[in-house]
Amino acid sequence: MALQINIDKKLPLRHTCPMKEIVRRSTRRIYLGEVPIGGAAPISIQSMLSVKTSNLPAAELQIRELVSAGCDIIRFSVQDLEDAKAIRELKKVSKAPLVADIHFDYRLALASISAGIDGLRINPGNIGKVEGIQALVAAAKERLIPIRIGVNSGSLPTDLVQKYGVSAQAMVEAALSHIHILEDLNYQEIKVSVKASSIPLVLESYRKLSQLCDYPLHLGVTEAGTMMRGSIKSAIALGILLEEGIGDTIRVSLTSDPVKEIVVAKEILVSIGMRQGLSIISCPTCGRTRIDLIRLTEAVELALADYADKPLTIAVMGCAVNGPGEAREADFGIAGGKGEGLLFAKGEIIKKVPEESLVKELLSLVEENFGLS
Repeated sequence: MALQINIDKKLPLRHTCPMKEIVRRSTRRIYLGEVPIGGAAPISIQSMLSVKTSNLPAAELQIRELVSAGCDIIRFSVQDLEDAKAIRELKKVSKAPLVADIHFDYRLALASISAGIDGLRINPGNIGKVEGIQALVAAAKERLIPIRIGVNSGSLPTDLVQKYGVSAQAMVEAALSHIHILEDLNYQEIKVSVKASSIPLVLESYRKLSQLCDYPLHLGVTEAGTMMRGSIKSAIALGILLEEGIGDTIRVSLTSDPVKEIVVAKEILVSIGMRQGLSIISCPTCGRTRIDLIRLTEAVELALADYADKPLTIAVMGCAVNGPGEAREADFGIAGGKGEGLLFAKGEIIKKVPEESLVKELLSLVEENFGLS
């Protein structure tokens, strides 16, 4: 049996990094279903279905996977009436609020509202005639359904591009003009995004907009790319903005499985200190390494997947000599040697373990001292 460490489960573990006190920009609060956005509410994580919305088996499966991964808000495209009709069934399986992404046809928004949608993402400039927008807003008012004004650098109004080029000024003016459309209809259940694939453009656009309105902001880098490139670009842009107190809800847009968007988004929030969660630290390989450190670290990540939301720091080190000392800030950890390794807690060595048993022994130690609840 692994040695039990005296830990007060009611408090964050002693060596875990504390939640960071970031002074956040003051924004209005809205609600997507029961999820608060803005007004100092916790940063929520979003993703989007990658399957046809009316393909119920595929859409329901992806919703369950996203919710299980920790997704707070789920968006999907509504391209036709079949997609809108599917909302009633999707609401039955989703524990997260659902957002309909709609372009060009306000009638799809009306159909989505009738089907019980929790939120809308539209571009008031392309959703149809003034009468259509008026009908949409009137229907949304009945249930206080939030509307996200989504501005993208790739689809800016022609007149603004001619005047400013593809720039932060054009992005912000587009957002403000769309905000005014809804405000003129006396509707303020609004959140806003100004996304681009260029990090400097994303930063400048959100910084400018945050000075000009107090609506909650949805952060994201659009068309960010594949898992590696998209994660890096998103972490840089979102990390900088969140550090500056800008942003109320985020989406990491990846050309990948949507579930991976949630994993990356959570890691960003945990790394910046804005959400408690599992932190796994591991050293780079070097000439002293006598163990398959890459495989070992991946095995630890998989074994501790259920602890993703726990304030827990785990170290996986490749050197049995320096490992415990270099990872002294970790709650638990392992340090590999040739065919064996050391199991340690808070920098103190507990015992020597055969290589093939390292992950199992680490998991047992975590379970005994920090069992899931």
